[in-house]
Amino acid sequence: MAEVEWRRMRAEELNVLAKRDPIAIVPIGALEQHGPHLPVEVDALLGEEVALRTARLLDQQGIAVTVLPMLWAGVSEHHMSLGGTITLSQAAMTAVVGDICRSLARQGFRRIVLFNAHGGNEAPLRVIARDLSPNLGAALVQLTYSLAAAEVVKPLLKSQSNVGHACEAETSLMMALRPELVAHDRIVSGLDASDSKESAASAGLYRWRSMAASTGSGVLGRPEAATRETGEALLEALPRRLAERLAEPVLWSMAA
Repeated sequence: MAEVEWRRMRAEELNVLAKRDPIAIVPIGALEQHGPHLPVEVDALLGEEVALRTARLLDQQGIAVTVLPMLWAGVSEHHMSLGGTITLSQAAMTAVVGDICRSLARQGFRRIVLFNAHGGNEAPLRVIARDLSPNLGAALVQLTYSLAAAEVVKPLLKSQSNVGHACEAETSLMMALRPELVAHDRIVSGLDASDSKESAASAGLYRWRSMAASTGSGVLGRPEAATRETGEALLEALPRRLAERLAEPVLWSMAA
C-alpha cells in the first residue's frame, strides 16, 4: 500500500506523484463545541480519519491519491456563544483554501477535493469552489462527507436520518475511533432539527441563528442512541461509498 499522507512524504515523492494524475484531498473541519460529552476536535478528527480511509481504498484500486493535513479551523460563528470554538471569517476561509488549491495546481495536481467535515463549511466551500474553478487550472470537487454518502448513513442510524451535531452519528463514530474522549456520563439528548417548530415555518427561507438559539446543550440529535457498533459500521460504509464516488471517471471528465 502506498503512502497517502502528504505530510509523511518527501518533496521528490510528491513531485513524482503529481505526474500520475492523482487526486489531492484537502480535509477541512472545525474546532468547536460538541456538547457536554464530546471534545471540540470532533469534526477535525473524524474528517481526517474518513478522508484517509477513503484515500486508502482509492489506492487499493490503483488510483494515485494523497491527503493533506486537516485544516482544523472552519466557519463556526454560530457556535461561538457556547464557547470552546475558533472560527474563521468567509474571507479568511476563502484566502486559505484558495491558496492551498493554487499551490496544488502550480505543482501539477489537477484533481482536487475539498473534503468537508463540518456543516457550517458547506455553503462557504461551495462558493469557494464556484469562484476558484474557472481559473484554477484543475478540476475542483467540493463535498461534505456525510451528505455525499447519505444513502449509506441513514440505514445505520436508529434515531436520525443523517449526521447532526454531537448526535447519534458523531458520538458513535467517536466511540469507535476515540472512545476515551467520550464522556458517557455527560450525554444529554439534544433537540433534533425535525423537532423544531421553526423547521416547517422556515422551509425555503434562510435566517442565521446561533446554535445556542436552537439548543442550549449544543447538541442536535440523539447521542443517547449511539453505540460503538454503529460507529464501526459508519467508519466502514462512509469511506467505501466516498471512494466509489471519487473513482467515477465522469466526475472528472465532464467539461467545465
